[in-house]
Amino acid sequence: MSKILVTTPIPAPGMDILAAAGEVDVVELDHDGLVERCASGEYSVVVSQLRDRFDAELLASAKITGISNYAVGFDNIDVDAATARGITVANTPGVLTNSTADIAMLLILSTARRAIEADHFVRSGAFTGWEPELLLGSDVSGQVLGLAGFGRIARATASRALGFGMTVKFCPRPPSDREVTDEELGEFAGRVEHVSWEELVATSDFLSLHVPLSESTHHLVDERALWAMKNSAILINTARGPVVDEAELVRALRERVIAGAGLDVYEREPALEPGLAGLPNTVLLPHVGSATVSVRSEMARLCAENAAAMATGSRPLHPVNFQEG
Repeated sequence: MSKILVTTPIPAPGMDILAAAGEVDVVELDHDGLVERCASGEYSVVVSQLRDRFDAELLASAKITGISNYAVGFDNIDVDAATARGITVANTPGVLTNSTADIAMLLILSTARRAIEADHFVRSGAFTGWEPELLLGSDVSGQVLGLAGFGRIARATASRALGFGMTVKFCPRPPSDREVTDEELGEFAGRVEHVSWEELVATSDFLSLHVPLSESTHHLVDERALWAMKNSAILINTARGPVVDEAELVRALRERVIAGAGLDVYEREPALEPGLAGLPNTVLLPHVGSATVSVRSEMARLCAENAAAMATGSRPLHPVNFQEG
């Protein structure tokens, strides 16, 4: 039987599926330990987490045949280097759309209405009764939501935002652009507005990021973008931390260049940029976009089935590379 390395146990039914596919070793490793295990020849497949870094150096010495990432994203893996070594990479797409869109709306609402500040205010005993100007926030209904990217999660966020009476604009592939037909927009045709990245940045009351991390989107929101936003605008990030220049974001928030930020991801996760945690105009979540029982369970099932298929020499359900067609 094939041997599968699991760097962190995954929820049910994942571990049972893996156990039925082969011998399973669950070992928490630092990067050097991961390099050593992958090069040992002992394992055919690794079940990995986003924090496990499969760089070109690791993959050059790896004797594995597959990596099953317990995530939709796979920016922790050098896919080109894996492909060159004949190593299949698989992920778990399509299962966390609604849960992540819910978190985006949660961040929009909680930053606009200062929910975290208000909660701390009550718990601290400072609340002595209703006051006309106590913890005044920003409107959500009637405001402009700008979506950077217009994939599944962005579309689900748009649907929610329209229900709140927001005006929705989008740029499908920032910082560049492409044509989007009404046929492609489907139910959103005539209900959302396609604008350039520059216009999206300048006109959004809430700018919500829904792009994969790539060379072109690294620091997509940089000093230039932040200083082009409205002073009343709020930045929302449920995508990937390095899409935002976190040092510049802290400066922009501190100097009130923008009004606030709601973040579920961070540039050097789990570390935060110095000063970020102390800013009152932020809502900071610990990467919980997919954190519901049902979603994490389905992710585990897909991840384990991907790994089980690769362990038997079969094509996984959701390959990132070596795709047919």
